[in-house]
Amino acid sequence: MSEQQQSATERLQQYEKQQQTIEQRAERIDHILLVMSGKGGVGKSTVAANLASTLARQGSRVGLLDADLHGPNVPVMTGTDGMSPTMAGGLLQPVAAADGLKVISMGMLLDNPDSPTIWRGPLRASAIRQLIADVNWGDLDYLFVDLPPGTGDEPLTVAQAFPNVDGVIIVTTPQRVSQDDCRKAINFAGAVKLPVVGVIENMSGFICPHCGKETPIFSSGGGEQMATQMGVPFLGRLPLVPEVVSLCDSGRSLTASEAPAAIRDAFNSVVEALTARP
Repeated sequence: MSEQQQSATERLQQYEKQQQTIEQRAERIDHILLVMSGKGGVGKSTVAANLASTLARQGSRVGLLDADLHGPNVPVMTGTDGMSPTMAGGLLQPVAAADGLKVISMGMLLDNPDSPTIWRGPLRASAIRQLIADVNWGDLDYLFVDLPPGTGDEPLTVAQAFPNVDGVIIVTTPQRVSQDDCRKAINFAGAVKLPVVGVIENMSGFICPHCGKETPIFSSGGGEQMATQMGVPFLGRLPLVPEVVSLCDSGRSLTASEAPAAIRDAFNSVVEALTARP
């Protein structure tokens, strides 16, 4: 056997061993949900972080894996910014947010948070597999995976790594350009044989903090219409309220008592629809 063949054999053995580890980790997680969008800027990370936080606040054991290597915003949104995971038994220990949510993000592992992650596809895939295999999630009721926009290496890597993914949550805004891209994400889920758990329409109407009037800045109802056309469930609408910025930037949940009732009630309704599915 040549050195090249031996090296390829060793890499395959390492891959298979790592996959066994991933499957062992997954056996201790009841529900794995991937949060996707076909387009950036739709508030996908905001939705993922707050779905996870809401369930944690309700008493569930929840983890959140930030798989967006180029824009790891989850630490800021969960109040874990500046915290670093520790090592124990050769495994990374997730950082615990104030509500008990377990969080891991590439943003916690960078020496300089302003450094760009300039990696080609194979390296990105390898890093994501390590974030799955080398983290001690323990027993969880839910693990949410916040994926980057689009249908590239990261979503494909996660979809192929986990053996028991419940499905994909698609986040869109009401306007057509977002829907067009999110249809691709729905078709991606079908191509990798993952069910679509549901569509969430974010930024569905601006709620004025002074008069309470709702204005459909980005239109309204497009997400539900797309879900109907694509034959997938619709989980609900989330309004746009000014306080979302300050709450997310300070790592506070959108279902906390200080959050406006409009966004708090909307998130609770979406979580209820998510947990009520068969």
